[in-house]
Amino acid sequence: MKKLKGVIQYNSPVILTFAAISLVALILGTVTGGLTNTWLFSVYRSSLLNPLTYVRLFTHVLGHADLSHYMGNMMFFLLLGPAIEEKYGSRNTLLIIVATAFITGLIFFIFFPKSALLGASGIVFCFIVLSSMTDLKEGKIPLTLILVCILYIGEEVFNAIFVNDNISQLGHIIGGACGCAFGFKLGKKK
Repeated sequence: MKKLKGVIQYNSPVILTFAAISLVALILGTVTGGLTNTWLFSVYRSSLLNPLTYVRLFTHVLGHADLSHYMGNMMFFLLLGPAIEEKYGSRNTLLIIVATAFITGLIFFIFFPKSALLGASGIVFCFIVLSSMTDLKEGKIPLTLILVCILYIGEEVFNAIFVNDNISQLGHIIGGACGCAFGFKLGKKK
């Protein structure tokens, strides 16, 4: 066991910590029969006098409906996240996650009073778009960004119009838009 201790590296602290906290939230949701998802890990219209209303604007990205939902999000999150954290740094990666959670949560809170949202798929779509912008040059739009937007965002728009599957395509689209905005903003700093 001592040999493994020096070999395994906690290479992406923000990404790995997020995945671990999401796993704890999933376990809590399962053990409580979804009660913690309702209290802490879903965003929905509730009283502005309730302090948890403001907490949920950020924590909804930690909750997942079930193991399949968690695994689907974490596969992409763990695949794309370390490269994003390496390129933009841990602080910026955390800022991207927090801002995307807040923007998505706020839009759902304001415009969808009869719906609830949980899960990290908005952040995953943010990372998908952001990862296509890794080689951003001044005055140039990467072809990979155009293709990702056409394929992923186009599919989400199509699904939002024609498929009734209880999946929040708007959350995905908002996440993709956040990824694009962060990519251009952070790309200019490099």
